[in-house]
Amino acid sequence: MASTIQSSEIVTAQGRLSGDLVGGGDPMVDAAEAAHQQARAAHWDSFAERLGSNNWHGWGSYYHHRMRQVYRLLIPPHRRVLEIGCGRGSLLGAVEPALGVGVDLSGRMLDLARERFPQMRFVEADAHELDLGEQFDYVIISDLVNELWDVQRVFERVAQHCTPRTRLIINTYSRLWELPLAVAKRFKLAKPELRQNWLTVHDVQNLLTLTGFETIRSWQEVIWPVRTPLLNPLFNKLLVRLPVFRHLALSNFVMARPVALHPPMEREPVVSVIVPARNEAGNVEQIFDRVPEMGAGTEIVFVEGHSKDNTYETIEHAIEAHPERRCRLMRQTGKGKGDAVRLGYAEAAGDVLMILDADLTVPPEDLPRFYEAIRGNRGEFINGVRLVYPMQDESMRFLNLLGNKFFSLVFSWLLSQPIKDSLCGTKVLWKQDYQLIADNRAYFGNFDPFGDFDLLFGAAKQNLKIVDLPIRYRERTYGTTQIDRWRHGWMLLKMAGFAATRVKFV
Repeated sequence: MASTIQSSEIVTAQGRLSGDLVGGGDPMVDAAEAAHQQARAAHWDSFAERLGSNNWHGWGSYYHHRMRQVYRLLIPPHRRVLEIGCGRGSLLGAVEPALGVGVDLSGRMLDLARERFPQMRFVEADAHELDLGEQFDYVIISDLVNELWDVQRVFERVAQHCTPRTRLIINTYSRLWELPLAVAKRFKLAKPELRQNWLTVHDVQNLLTLTGFETIRSWQEVIWPVRTPLLNPLFNKLLVRLPVFRHLALSNFVMARPVALHPPMEREPVVSVIVPARNEAGNVEQIFDRVPEMGAGTEIVFVEGHSKDNTYETIEHAIEAHPERRCRLMRQTGKGKGDAVRLGYAEAAGDVLMILDADLTVPPEDLPRFYEAIRGNRGEFINGVRLVYPMQDESMRFLNLLGNKFFSLVFSWLLSQPIKDSLCGTKVLWKQDYQLIADNRAYFGNFDPFGDFDLLFGAAKQNLKIVDLPIRYRERTYGTTQIDRWRHGWMLLKMAGFAATRVKFV
């Protein structure tokens, strides 16, 4: 297949619907596969004629409307997007891609797609043999895996069209809805379909693992698929997010990323360690002594926050005394740790950004673990966790510990990724990913004085893989905690409620 295809062309993959053997396989098996594909192409060609003549109206219009809403939340505009099984192109068009490529077996469905979206490219091809010769930021497989002859082979083909940072988004019908959908099709209230596979979420995730993908998260959408003004938001934005009701949903979603451990790089990354420091003069010399060199070099970026002691002057003297260390010092103009972290990130020169609290309750000697996790592509946002190992006696007060455990449960539920400790100060990500978070900060607003949640919510919104990394939390050796448990706890509750309206009940 040609690697470049014009929007007006109809491209057919070699052997798309032939009975030719694939890889010298069993003739009976390959003949059955060809018959399966032929039947589906003919079925959807026939359905396209009904759509073109406006003779068919089903109850699925709201369902597809909701799918377009969900995918717009998941995929930022102006990205390179491939949809396999695109039909008339409605979903692909909804995400406003900079480059949109749709692939489908049905030539007549693609004729309708080209009429509706002439700016996009549509390819008539079998997903089992797909080879476009290009890669994409996002790949969509919507309501298709239950139609495929060999899901594993299609996922292998998808992998060839992915970069290490591509996101694959799959949604498929829940088997719980097999009978209701069959009844709806019998009375021509839903799209007619041929015999289905009915894969579970576990089946899909297992096949993704076999083909070199890692699941980022899975969730459910749409309990009430019929357009009903008052019931739609109640069922499909609120109840579907709750533990009991979500199992009744029509559509299961899985988001995954390609896994390539220790991907090759042109050069090792430079690391910037951001150190917000307020009233921490007694810890400054230890920071210079204990922060290790990592990657192609380590930059320490101090952001001093209106200290009442001589923290700023102590850092100045330490920088002069350690010319061998790459260091920067800034005085914070705003208030709060979040403001200090954002200033440090904006000024940092490194490729990898780390936060190290100046109280040294997270040992600087653990930072190489974070570096190896992100350099080795174990995750894209490495989140420190203090709640795995036993703590020193005075490192965290009991009520603070209970609050941390409570908020870890809340934020795991909100973000649909396991977050065992939302408040550990040490978090690590690539600078290019932080820039995406910063560029889209308006979605949440500047609501977080701590900085932890701005990063966690932003990472989840950008579909980054969040990985927890346990550390041993130490007690302070200088100064006092700057956490006010009741005032800050109330602020965290308010932030959780606000975030729920932006990432959960949408």
